[in-house]
Amino acid sequence: MNEIVSYFSTIPSSHRSLILVGGITLFWIIENTFPLFRMDYKKWQHAGINFFLTFTTIIINFVLAFILIKTASWTTEHNFGILQWLPEMPLWLYAIIGILLLDLIGAYLAHFVQHKTKALWRFHLIHHTDTWIDTTSGNRHHPGESLIRFIFTTAGVIMVGSPMWMVFLYQTLSVVSTQFTHANISLPQKLDVFLSYFIVSPNMHKVHHHYVLPYTDSNYGNIFSIWDRLFGTFTYLPKDQIIYGVDTHMAPEENNQLKNLLKIPFQKPRSAKNH
Repeated sequence: MNEIVSYFSTIPSSHRSLILVGGITLFWIIENTFPLFRMDYKKWQHAGINFFLTFTTIIINFVLAFILIKTASWTTEHNFGILQWLPEMPLWLYAIIGILLLDLIGAYLAHFVQHKTKALWRFHLIHHTDTWIDTTSGNRHHPGESLIRFIFTTAGVIMVGSPMWMVFLYQTLSVVSTQFTHANISLPQKLDVFLSYFIVSPNMHKVHHHYVLPYTDSNYGNIFSIWDRLFGTFTYLPKDQIIYGVDTHMAPEENNQLKNLLKIPFQKPRSAKNH
């Protein structure tokens, strides 16, 4: 455990980039070999849109990283946050509790609030417009949403009182988990169900991308499925009934053109079954 702490305390940006690119490459290969759905789409054109939005997220997080680093340093220096107030415990337990709490506040809560707040939903909506969910869809976030998520992440670091190595470890796990849950891969049904009791499984998250309520407003989890089960937001839907997208933007010219996707948060809101 000490080796893990040491590594993530000084993890180079190049290593973080390699994990991002390596993960997408791995799941891209797997989903081409064992696809969940045989989707008729231009995979590289679709990936180009999602890669652009992924790149904007990387830039925003890189530019604002100093805020996160200062925040993590402040919490540990001033003994502020949940982890700082807990009694002494083994390092592995400390790490598990911290990552669980970061996942709750920085991911689950952020996701839930974006669905329940109209102003924030307008930015998160871009993620849901994707009608071909694959591993590149994981970081399909409008730049505005990337800022919103950064604010929640920072708030999570303050409330949890997590050191920076834990933040880097969590973000690494989060990237791989996101690529895994969005990947168009077919796992044995029993394995997927088993995984869903502990972590967010691919089929579990695909339900969240079904185009109408109540499924869109369910399965908010990022890494751990415990939060959806604990707060009553876990939902199941057979994979053969899932239709990707969001009912307000099902036209290809709206959900598959980068220029329009960037404009959606500033367009007139639409009334539909979903939001």
